[in-house]
Amino acid sequence: MSAIDLPFSEAGFRLGTFLAVLLIMVLWELRAPRRALTVGRLRRWPSNAGIVALDTLLVRLLLPAGAVTLGLFVESAGWGLFQWLGWPLWLTLLLSVILLDLTIWTQHVLFHAVPALWRLHRMHHADLDVDATTGLRFHPLEILISMGIKAAAVVALGAPGLAVLLFEVLLNATSLFNHGNVRLPPHLERRLRWVVVTPEMHRVHHSWHPAETNSNFGFNLPWWDRLLGTYVAQPRDGHEGMTLGLHDFRDPRWLRLDRMLLQPLHTPRATALQRDNRP
Repeated sequence: MSAIDLPFSEAGFRLGTFLAVLLIMVLWELRAPRRALTVGRLRRWPSNAGIVALDTLLVRLLLPAGAVTLGLFVESAGWGLFQWLGWPLWLTLLLSVILLDLTIWTQHVLFHAVPALWRLHRMHHADLDVDATTGLRFHPLEILISMGIKAAAVVALGAPGLAVLLFEVLLNATSLFNHGNVRLPPHLERRLRWVVVTPEMHRVHHSWHPAETNSNFGFNLPWWDRLLGTYVAQPRDGHEGMTLGLHDFRDPRWLRLDRMLLQPLHTPRATALQRDNRP
């Protein structure tokens, strides 16, 4: 079967999968939380939900076609590496998903390394707790830049529409999963983190210690951090004792939606510059 014509509604499939995974994660967090929350859900969740709504609206208005439609167009036009190679569909799908994941990993590293991009991305890190909703908390400008990078990768790779759809669904699901405030049996978690980024692995990335903030950049596949030297197995303060968030955004007022949107304009205090979580 060609991947050009999807045999189902792309939007409906993505939305249904997203809502199902979100519901599972929220129920799991209520049933078996890994850490006690420092801020109540009612103070955090409305703003995190508001960011998701703004991001979705902005993308629909400015980029209505979306990455999947771009993949379908690239496939029909014969653009990009995999379209030129003409490899079997299964291999093209597999390699497209893997290389798109590497693209997002590289993008994540850049958002930490480039000061102007870090100003946008740090809103994600300023959450004082980490749970499934944190996996949805990204500044609208970061989302637009990310969409541009993803679109360039889709065209360069010649990633077919089905591969882009699979990647988008996996990325959304794993982002909800690895930000989850959930408890996994240790023996299972140790094995699982070899094939997917687990909550224990990604939680290190939300530590307020800069060396840990600048580690474990993966959202989906865990291999890039291990291969490229950015893997940290455990937080130095332990998962129960670690402090989440950033030094300069400890005031809960920064959890308000309006403050979250304005965070890129905030310059850390001079005395805190060395503690700001830029590399």
